[in-house]
Amino acid sequence: MILIADGGSTKADWIAINSDKEEEFRVRTLGLNPAIVSEEELYNRIINMFQLINIKEDVSEIHFYGAGCGTPKPIQILKTILESIFVNAKIFISEDMLAAVYAATGKEPALVCILGTGSNSCYYDGENMEMLVASLGYILMDEASGNYFGKKLIIDYYYHKMPSRIAEKFNEEFDLDPDYIKKNLYREPNPNMYLASFAKFMFDFKEDKYIKKIIKKGFQEFFKYRVLPYNKTADTPIYFIGSIAHYFRDILENIAKKNDLVITDVIQRPIDNLLEYHKNNI
Repeated sequence: MILIADGGSTKADWIAINSDKEEEFRVRTLGLNPAIVSEEELYNRIINMFQLINIKEDVSEIHFYGAGCGTPKPIQILKTILESIFVNAKIFISEDMLAAVYAATGKEPALVCILGTGSNSCYYDGENMEMLVASLGYILMDEASGNYFGKKLIIDYYYHKMPSRIAEKFNEEFDLDPDYIKKNLYREPNPNMYLASFAKFMFDFKEDKYIKKIIKKGFQEFFKYRVLPYNKTADTPIYFIGSIAHYFRDILENIAKKNDLVITDVIQRPIDNLLEYHKNNI
């Protein structure tokens, strides 16, 4: 049995395939970002998924692509945990950016971007990823991500920059007590996921002038720091992965056009494309 996993900060999608490359099942766990989630919690999130535990001794390979897996230390943390559970498996861990590349373009050159709970980008030349800057996560970077927009909404609400009709709905949908917010940001695990949960609010108001302005500004910031520095022309394929890109695709495409670029495709969830890549390359 082979497991293929696309592990974001919010959720991780798993697919099991047999020796004939046929799909056996798929499950979803909570996010498994080793740069943010404690080792104990990472372990619990895996072992509490009975479908995975039922086959733990039958798994021969795990191909895990995850947020927070761009540097050696978090990779080793996750690898140690997976090895302790799937005792007969060879473990291969790569960052989620590589999963995005495989899902979007396979082996063809392209610019590939992630706009989900977090954000990132790279240029893939067909063999290697070029990343102009390391991602420092939700506090310092992650432009135009779910946590970026969630942070913006909270700030605008508290500084009374949010239109009253939107603020009223925002207050109805979320617990905006200052102590509750601070507890989730500074004392609970996964503050990036907590911030990103507020971004879902924008989906229901995507035609509102205020929401559109926030999204446009965020997308332009992402292009400024994460796309334009690669100095690629309009004939370079550009792919976007993630729910933020998916739900606001029309705005994203307009921002790309203003920067003389064209988006080739937007993929909400990369796991199906990632599965096909592995079927063709295992």
